[in-house]
Amino acid sequence: MATVPVYCICRLPYDVTQFMIECDACKDWFHGSCVGVDEDEAPDIDVYHCPNCEKTDGKSTSKSSGDIRAVQNGSQVFIKELRSRTFPSSEDIVVKLNGSQLTMDYLEEVGFNEPILVLKKDGLGMSMPAPTFYINDVEKHVGPDVGVDVIDVTKQTDSKMKLKDFVDYYYSTNRKKVLNIINLEFSDKRMDSIVESPQIVRRLSWVENYWPDDALLGKPKVTKYCLIGVKDSYRDFHIECGGASVWYHVLKGEKIFFLIKPTSANLSLYERWRSSANHTEMFFADQVDKCYKCTLKQGQTLFIPSGWINAVLTPVDTLAFSGHFVHNLSVEMQMRAYEVEKRLKVNCLTPFPNFETACWYVGRHLLERFKGLHKSNKQPAAYLVHGAKIINGAFRAWTKKQALLEHEDELPENMKPTQLIKDLAKEIRISEVRLSPAQRHLALSLPALYCTDVFYWPGTSTLCMTQVIFLTIVYRQIISLIIHCITIPVGQKLTFTKLTVPLNSLENSRK
Repeated sequence: MATVPVYCICRLPYDVTQFMIECDACKDWFHGSCVGVDEDEAPDIDVYHCPNCEKTDGKSTSKSSGDIRAVQNGSQVFIKELRSRTFPSSEDIVVKLNGSQLTMDYLEEVGFNEPILVLKKDGLGMSMPAPTFYINDVEKHVGPDVGVDVIDVTKQTDSKMKLKDFVDYYYSTNRKKVLNIINLEFSDKRMDSIVESPQIVRRLSWVENYWPDDALLGKPKVTKYCLIGVKDSYRDFHIECGGASVWYHVLKGEKIFFLIKPTSANLSLYERWRSSANHTEMFFADQVDKCYKCTLKQGQTLFIPSGWINAVLTPVDTLAFSGHFVHNLSVEMQMRAYEVEKRLKVNCLTPFPNFETACWYVGRHLLERFKGLHKSNKQPAAYLVHGAKIINGAFRAWTKKQALLEHEDELPENMKPTQLIKDLAKEIRISEVRLSPAQRHLALSLPALYCTDVFYWPGTSTLCMTQVIFLTIVYRQIISLIIHCITIPVGQKLTFTKLTVPLNSLENSRK
């Protein structure tokens, strides 16, 4: 019986359905999928050398320029090179916490500006399927005929496929392509009942807390994603749509994240890189100062803050869950990332639909919250006031005459934008003229010159006393003026104590 010829590094017989390319050195034939060459790229190759011949005869060259053939991000050659590279450890930028430590109080105190890694899900208030749950169970709980977006990793392109067809591919022994599912959102499927996002995410999420259940426009489906990746799956560098933060939990397998800080310089470089026609042939990490490598192992959970530029490599077959959320702790970065997204006009596989609508609902919530606090003579947290200013600034931009047509579809029903902008601005001003506890402590701990005045707050029946406090900061020889308005109920007896101290005495007292 005659021996069937075999080809390529996979040493399989010729398959008429697969594209192959001949090596100009050894004259052997190779499957494009095995050596990272797309069929539509072949006409541009002048001299092709297979991976083995590259070592002795040099790399392939292109007809157009004679340069070394560019490596496509996601190709097998690229993945091999990526695995061999070294990156700064994420220990420098990732905060490690226990699940019970990740609370609202913690985030309000230290902020959410760096990735957070939780080694065990205990204390996160998160529900996950049993360890025996796998890909065929996903099909049962979501439905075999559900359409999913699948990334062809080698080409970094996406296509539609039924979930049952992807499951067949996943369990096949001869995968001819590297395919990856990153956006199977299942919040309206049966699997929703066995997966619950971390409690801190539910506490922070604009969508879950401020989007009305009875709104004509349904809530964005961004809270629960199932991620199914085979070995060597790769998603190139990106910023989450809407500047959303994201959580990941690996149920089985492992994921490697390449993380880049969202500095102004890095965001500008990212926008320029993403706008380039050949960005899929340029590894973005080479253009920035530092890119950190973070490995997320089975059973671990990672929280990535707003704006962080990241790529993801799946080194082994992996099943993971994730979700996107926008929140009050990162309003400025969310808005900046959203503006970058709009300028790039990139179709995102994990979009955050109606981001502006969410902002309008949040603006209305902050208005009522500020009113309630001010009525009780309490002060909103500084990050809330700052976020409200950013949001109100966006409202003004979106409602300008020349911009309204572009943004009016995002305006919720029964919303009065002009009045909301005006009222929110008023509450922000009230918050800003009041001293924080830290400022009050500073004022009382230093010698001061008090000048008092009494007046009615405009439009109210509240009597106010203004204290103008002159402080001398000796080391810089700067005199700061701080104005503090203390509201006092009408009818309360006021006793003023006037203290006069020469400014030179203040200076001498600090020497």
